[in-house]
Order: sequence, then structure tokens, then C-alpha cells
Amino acid sequence: MHHMIDTSTREAVVMAQDGEHPTAGELRIWRDYIETAEALRSEIAARLQSDSALSPGDYAVLLALSEEPGRRLRSSDLAAAVGWERSRLSHHLRRMESRGLVWRDECVADSRGAEVVLTEAGARAQREAAPSHLRAVRELFLAALSPEQTAAVRNVTATLRASLDAQSGH
Repeated sequence: MHHMIDTSTREAVVMAQDGEHPTAGELRIWRDYIETAEALRSEIAARLQSDSALSPGDYAVLLALSEEPGRRLRSSDLAAAVGWERSRLSHHLRRMESRGLVWRDECVADSRGAEVVLTEAGARAQREAAPSHLRAVRELFLAALSPEQTAAVRNVTATLRASLDAQSGH
């Protein structure tokens, strides 16, 4: 392996003779993607918090519950729906419960687990936050892209998701 300094990004790039590692240009694309996605998430989160006093995590939990029949989900299913580890969800739910957004109930179908239930206050908070949140998504993401670029993003994300699912066995 050879070590080269990519002066355009000021980072050390390990280049394998067999092409195993990304090129400096490929790494730049990767960094641009990650940095842009993080900047978008950060701005959308700031607007959500400012407009509704909900964090992105709050909103994700409330939305997942609001889309379920009976506005309830087992904790493990909710964790999967929002893409979190169960321990992270448990800590977050404790804070949401103290604010009256959700409550935990014994699982009717299985006494070993609990279900998370959306309260009326939680449903109202999600409904009230949705318009400004969706406006931010439109303004910061969708409006910046042409219809062709939007289709390209859809194709790229579908390809990446399929690849990730195949590698993780889903």
C-alpha cells in the first residue's frame, strides 16, 4: 500500500495497488454526500425544534405511532421502525412520557413486552409540527432539485438500500 496526501481535502488517503480502496475523487464524493446530508438534517432539525419544540427523534416516534392502527406499537417494533437500538428508544421514551406525548402499556398479546401508545397530546404535537416540517423538507431538499435530479436521488437511494439489505440479510 502507498500513502498519499490528497491536498484538496488535506487528508491522508491510503491507496491500494489492487484498487481495493476508494480513490481521492471517490472519497471526495463520499464526504460531500455525508456532509451535505448532515447539514440538511441539522437545518431541518433546528427548524423543527424552533417551530414545535419537538426533536427529530420525538417527531420520528410520534409519526411512527400515528401511522399505526390503534396508535400503538410494541417497543421492539417501534425501535425497528425508527431505526434505533432498543436501549436508545427506552431512554427517549422516558423523556417523551414525562412530557405526556406517549405512555407505555402492558402488551395485550404478550405479557413479556410493553406497547408504546401515542397520547392525544402526542398526536396533536405531531399534527401541529407536520406542516412546518414538511415545508422545510420541500424548501431545503426538494426545491433545490430538478425533477430529473429527484428521480436520480430516488434511484441512488433505492440502489444503496437494496445493497445494504442484501449485505445484512434482510
